[in-house]
Amino acid sequence: MELRNRVFLLLGGSGGIGQALIQPLVEAGSRVIVASRHPKPMVGQADGVEQVSLDLAAPDLPRVLADLSKAYPDIDGVIHCAGQNIFTGIEDLPVAALDSLLSVNLRSAILVAHHFVPRFRRQGRGALVFVGSTFGSIGFPGYGVYCATKFGVRGFSESLRRELADTAIQVLYVAPRATQTSMNPTAVNDLNAALGNRMDSPEAVAGEILAAMKSDQQRRYLGWPEKLFVRLNGILPRLVDRAMLKQLPIIRRFLQSGVSS
Repeated sequence: MELRNRVFLLLGGSGGIGQALIQPLVEAGSRVIVASRHPKPMVGQADGVEQVSLDLAAPDLPRVLADLSKAYPDIDGVIHCAGQNIFTGIEDLPVAALDSLLSVNLRSAILVAHHFVPRFRRQGRGALVFVGSTFGSIGFPGYGVYCATKFGVRGFSESLRRELADTAIQVLYVAPRATQTSMNPTAVNDLNAALGNRMDSPEAVAGEILAAMKSDQQRRYLGWPEKLFVRLNGILPRLVDRAMLKQLPIIRRFLQSGVSS
């Protein structure tokens, strides 16, 4: 994928992985429209970067996207790396939080494609980059709804890529493992440490996303042994069941402590 002279709409660009993507995209020659619910002032904001307010949980998101599209008619790529994450047992998850997870993580990804695919068809090119998660391939205790949304994003992007395989529209899916972002409270970081889970920096993940884009890699899974567990879970899920059963007492201890974000 050629990044020079591209205009990307970056969803979830105010923090974490999204924020780490901005400068590399600009250095590659792209113009970046950074969309977030509450835009934050950027220190030393580079030329080629603009900020817009966009609530991905908005009930009228299709209309909001249409207005944004009119304001920026030269957008020819979207990077969806916005997301919410809550670590809690299903019985302790408020319905409002459940609805928000579904809206931000999954519904918005589908509606973004629903809006931009016809436009990209008319333009003769376009790119949709979805940032998923290892938990989009492996169900993990305490992340049930988050996993459901990320499984959904993975399935949707796979279906969409095959649906558009004979067009000039590119669909990429990148699945990071645990990442050091503010979305994780201290207790979740402690859980990862207790389980021996490695965590990547947002900058490292952003570099992997850019590498996938530059090489037109349609699917990219990050981290070892996480990539191995993804394959094992698809072929021999009982082995992963047994491994997680051994970890369950540790996971349950953190669940009972009321860990959430």
